[in-house]
Amino acid sequence: MNSEDKSGRARRVLLAAVRGLVLSLITLPFGVAFLVLTLLSLALIPLGIGLVTTPAVLTGLRALADTRRRLAAEWCGVQIRAAYRPIPRGTTPWTRTFTMLGDPQTWRDVRWLPVDITAGFVTALLPALLLLYPLEGLMLPAGLWRAYAHGGTYWYAFVPVTGEASALGAGALALVLLAVSWRVVPRLPATHFRLTRAMLGNENGELAERVRVLTETRRDAVDTSAAELRRIERDLHDGAQARLVAMGMDLGTVEILLDKDPAQARTLLAQARHNSAKALEELRDLVRGIHPPVLAERGLGDAVRALALRLPVPTEVTVEQTGRADAPVESAAYFAVSEVLTNAVKHSGADRIWVDLHHTEGRLRITVTDNGRGGAAIGAGTGLAGVERRLGTFDGILAVSSPAGGPTMVTMEIPCVSS
Repeated sequence: MNSEDKSGRARRVLLAAVRGLVLSLITLPFGVAFLVLTLLSLALIPLGIGLVTTPAVLTGLRALADTRRRLAAEWCGVQIRAAYRPIPRGTTPWTRTFTMLGDPQTWRDVRWLPVDITAGFVTALLPALLLLYPLEGLMLPAGLWRAYAHGGTYWYAFVPVTGEASALGAGALALVLLAVSWRVVPRLPATHFRLTRAMLGNENGELAERVRVLTETRRDAVDTSAAELRRIERDLHDGAQARLVAMGMDLGTVEILLDKDPAQARTLLAQARHNSAKALEELRDLVRGIHPPVLAERGLGDAVRALALRLPVPTEVTVEQTGRADAPVESAAYFAVSEVLTNAVKHSGADRIWVDLHHTEGRLRITVTDNGRGGAAIGAGTGLAGVERRLGTFDGILAVSSPAGGPTMVTMEIPCVSS
């Protein structure tokens, strides 16, 4: 082994010992603190206090576990997967608490704590011990054994040190231990993180969470489609169909009055013409609500611009998109933007709205910003939960930033390929 290899090995040994020492100093106090806080908070749930404290404690525990996952990946390349269920925003403490407690990953985090403060602490501290213990043995022949023995016997491992000769024997053992540590210590942090992965990791969790989300979004999509079909049926029955029936009755009456009362017949004809125009207008609105012709013909950018022109609030639309996404994605994005704009007009009190639409790195990103009063939240009865479900069907996400006093920024992202 050349000098460069030796210096590299020494650096790895020292780095592993320092990292292990840092881990042990973090593991024990934080692990004990979170274990006590978690058990105490869970015990206080029947009194109601735990409903307030449990989400905060479990959120902190998630942060601690995520920090360990990050260190495992950065220091040793050990990937520890996790699949936390999303925490509902804007809901009651009861809902937040029992959503977190119903998450299997939460209980993996809790079960990890007692293991981490025992076996995890030992495996974290072991590299530093294996490096420092041989160094102590090498110092015994220099006279350190006298300070330890106090006139009696000092045991170094299995060697009783009572004089200089036995101290030299302990030093020889220390050299053997140092040679072993030289090879073993760099591998020990990975052992600690593999133990962490055994407790925290969920190799199938990501797939299971994906299946759960897809099942929910599929159910939401089916429910939304059924509701949409019922709306179309209701609109046809109460709107265009009723007008067409009335128009047919008017024409039947005209046929009877044509010779007897031409003036009345002309009045009924004018009424029938008015009903036909209104029926045609309602059918066009209905078709636009199902799939706007401008969306099919001109694409999402022009469809959003046309949507903005019909709003009572001045709306500025910026589009940076060279191609077009798939038709289902464009349709979902269009109706999501339509719902967000409707919310802004109805609830925000804004006098100006901005829409930014662009496609980059395989994602369609749409931001709707208004200068209204703010306070919007998903699940607060503003229709944003429906938008989130609509986007979730396509693996899309919805983010809302709406501090009190405004402005409100709603960001939607859908993974898609632009053709």
